[in-house]
Amino acid sequence: MGTFACNNTTMLKHIPNALTLSNLFLGCLAILAVLYGQFQLAVWLVLGAIFADYIDGAVARMLGVSSPLGKELDSIADAVSFGVVPGVIFYQLLTMAQGQALGTICWPAIPGFLVSAAAGLRLARFNLDTRQTDSFIGLPTPSLTLFTLGLLMIYQSDFFGLKPLLEKTWVLYALVGLFSFLLNAPLPMFAMKFKSFGWKGNEIKFIFAAVAILLLAIWREAAFSVIIVLYLLVSLTLYLFQKNTRP
Repeated sequence: MGTFACNNTTMLKHIPNALTLSNLFLGCLAILAVLYGQFQLAVWLVLGAIFADYIDGAVARMLGVSSPLGKELDSIADAVSFGVVPGVIFYQLLTMAQGQALGTICWPAIPGFLVSAAAGLRLARFNLDTRQTDSFIGLPTPSLTLFTLGLLMIYQSDFFGLKPLLEKTWVLYALVGLFSFLLNAPLPMFAMKFKSFGWKGNEIKFIFAAVAILLLAIWREAAFSVIIVLYLLVSLTLYLFQKNTRP
């Protein structure tokens, strides 16, 4: 009986890790989808990676099997899905802006991977920062990936006629620089994690979620970029309001 219980616990311990590894696996597939121009498929793969990333920790806590290994795996998976993937997206957009077909390295597009380096730094800082439990400091890496996915869909569908803007190399370079900064900026940002589902204390989260769902219903995947910009603006507004109301 004791051996069975031990084996059962060992099996349960692998469930959160399997979810984390599925995050990494889906991130790898998303890289291929972006490079081969299958942008719609990339959206679904990244959404799957985000879902796995969102629930792996919750499942580990629910089963009581949190471990240092799980934490390390989580960082590695996030570095791929939310670090390398947005770098590849910027690389692809910059390559298309140069009018160069895939097959050879597009050197002017290489700076797109600066966001991957910035994301790696952000993830390392997150692991060492004990303050980021109920909120974030700096833009979370999944938000970066969603923003870049939105850019892909805006480019593909010429959303609001913005495709020509995303064909300008300097615009993409500016976005790479801006988001590399935002990832590691000392800007507090609210987290979409609910400790309870009551209205009190979750007002901002519920309102933001409702607006995000509405934007997705209207603009579909192209709304990702708009939602992340809105997330940044709301977080900045909350930060300034709290700063000005402190005694």
